[in-house]
Amino acid sequence: MAQLTVGSATELAKSLLKAAGVPDQEADVTARCIVASDRWGIGSHGLMRLPFYLARLQAGGIKADAKLKVVTDLPSLVVFDGDDGLGHWQLQKAAEVAAERAAINGIAAVGVGRSNHCGALGIYVWPMINRGLVGIAFSTGPAVMPPWGGNSALLSTSPIAAGIPTNPPTVVDLATSAVARGKIQAKAQAGAELEPGWAFTKDGSPTTDAKEALAGMLAPLGGVKGYAIAVLVESLTGMLVGPSLAKDIPDMFASEQDANPQKISHFIIAIDSAKLSVDGENTRTADFSALVNAAGGRLPGANRSNPERPDNAENITITDSVADQLAQWSTKLGI
Repeated sequence: MAQLTVGSATELAKSLLKAAGVPDQEADVTARCIVASDRWGIGSHGLMRLPFYLARLQAGGIKADAKLKVVTDLPSLVVFDGDDGLGHWQLQKAAEVAAERAAINGIAAVGVGRSNHCGALGIYVWPMINRGLVGIAFSTGPAVMPPWGGNSALLSTSPIAAGIPTNPPTVVDLATSAVARGKIQAKAQAGAELEPGWAFTKDGSPTTDAKEALAGMLAPLGGVKGYAIAVLVESLTGMLVGPSLAKDIPDMFASEQDANPQKISHFIIAIDSAKLSVDGENTRTADFSALVNAAGGRLPGANRSNPERPDNAENITITDSVADQLAQWSTKLGI
């Protein structure tokens, strides 16, 4: 295992992205979002993914100098065309716009279509949390889950994230598949077996082989209920924002598809929490947090550091395999 500081990891990621043609500001935001995943211990969505982004940037599947283009601009609804750009900086911008509009109008939603993978979805509820708002995020991706009772992949891992401004903040961040696909890729790179019940082969047989799972399908979280929630996520992203359904989204882990834009869609909702209460100002948020603690539990995501306020001296750990890949890309891009 290799150790880096948050500051050095962010600078390395930013330098690699800039060398691949990404403008300075977009590279900076993307690098911070990538490293935030590693800070949270979600290596499957952090620096492990950077070589895949770089390969897609070089091949043209991700447009390095993409610009967000306004498609719809209403007081409480904004929709952007992502121009095939990196999902990280685009969803961060969408969350900031949603927070600004919700602070004025009480609620706001922002969609981003024609985008790319954005890493850990929970990162993008923090622009709302940090402003005292509730944030909800949805995203789609390549089809890896079959419909309930079906035998072909039509749904992505269909992640959902939500942030509530409790103290400490509550952050719900989960895939509606039994496991995130990045975790399958991490297991494949490590040569490790999967937990039973996580995945199927492409023929629909249960498997614990990570490489077979990458070529196959994932099981839904909680059976039919997870499938139903996945349909909700696909509805709010691929169906309504578009332009692609999950079944038409290229797989970032398949190098032969690197030149094909993913055309992923994301959807953000921001709500002014102070305006929700039926009886005005109250202490129920603090009361509930105290009750959870008194019961011996903790709020979801309560141990996650604020991605908008990084500690550059903090250490993160990555596998030797990821460290070697980043070193190879540094040489390839002349850093």
